[in-house]
Amino acid sequence: MTSPSPAALDALPLGTASTTPAPRETEYDGTVTVLARQTVADGVTSLALAPQGGEPLPRWQPGAHIDVVLPTGAVRQYSLCGPTAVTDCWRIAVLREPDGRGGSRWIHDNVREGSELRIRGPRNNFPLRQARRYLFVAGGIGITPLLPMIAEADAAGVDWSLLYGGRSRTSMAFLSELERYGERVTVRPQDEYGLLDLAGHLNEPAPSTLVYCCGPAGLIVAVEAQCATWPAGSLNVERFAAAPGQHSGEGEGDEPFEVELRSTGVTLTVQPGQSVLRAVEAAGAPVMSSCEEGICGSCETSVLAGEIDHRDSLLTDDERAVGDTMLICVSRARGRLVLDL
Repeated sequence: MTSPSPAALDALPLGTASTTPAPRETEYDGTVTVLARQTVADGVTSLALAPQGGEPLPRWQPGAHIDVVLPTGAVRQYSLCGPTAVTDCWRIAVLREPDGRGGSRWIHDNVREGSELRIRGPRNNFPLRQARRYLFVAGGIGITPLLPMIAEADAAGVDWSLLYGGRSRTSMAFLSELERYGERVTVRPQDEYGLLDLAGHLNEPAPSTLVYCCGPAGLIVAVEAQCATWPAGSLNVERFAAAPGQHSGEGEGDEPFEVELRSTGVTLTVQPGQSVLRAVEAAGAPVMSSCEEGICGSCETSVLAGEIDHRDSLLTDDERAVGDTMLICVSRARGRLVLDL
């Protein structure tokens, strides 16, 4: 995620739009019941999730996601894509990925109305920031985090537009919900129009405009190229996979280094080919984790001392420069680290 600089904002208030992630203490960790399952596009199923016992769910802001903890032990992140004001039910949408790691296939094959799932969250690494105008760019299932952003921008009367692409109309979720916005929404299925005309929408930097993009890696790379001449921080993206060329935390050519766990006083050595996360887990320290690709933020850990070798696809340049947090599933160290664990 790339955060906007003050020069890029030229901000106006936008309803209750959040500029910071939801605090960890507001997270829900418990079992929910699937109230409804609906097919919303080819290979895309939406699930309505309600907490057991009738307690309200935490409030959330556009861009937030939750963890779904599967009985297999797999953990997957899905964007919340329903109304933000609803506290008795959350909606997610799951794309069946035949070549994925198996989580989406399990959900499609096993989850029905009445099923129970464990969830955690919400967390927001993709917050909607204040601006005079927004350009939203979605590819396929990348529409999900943008739906509540669009709803909030529209309700606040802020100027916005959406460019939405996919393989075909039948593969593009929530088209019927977007119809109410009329000409603000440009739908461009690839089998009808070819690739999205990004140059036509992004060629010239637009003053006081923020771009929000979510979708496949190829789309994000292309949007980043088009926004290269825009003011720093104008583009905000959420990735489904690590950025191209991003180094793993388990590279065989890496050097070993020491990590001190401040709360226990334990000092351990992270070996080449081993991530900090794996080393910490082996030492018996409980750490929340999920994607293990440096994109979801679940394992973000406070750093009390040491120089970080950041390898994630989530933290901003400013956050990296401060040097007080790291994603221990992929990032390493240049020397000794002291972690708040």
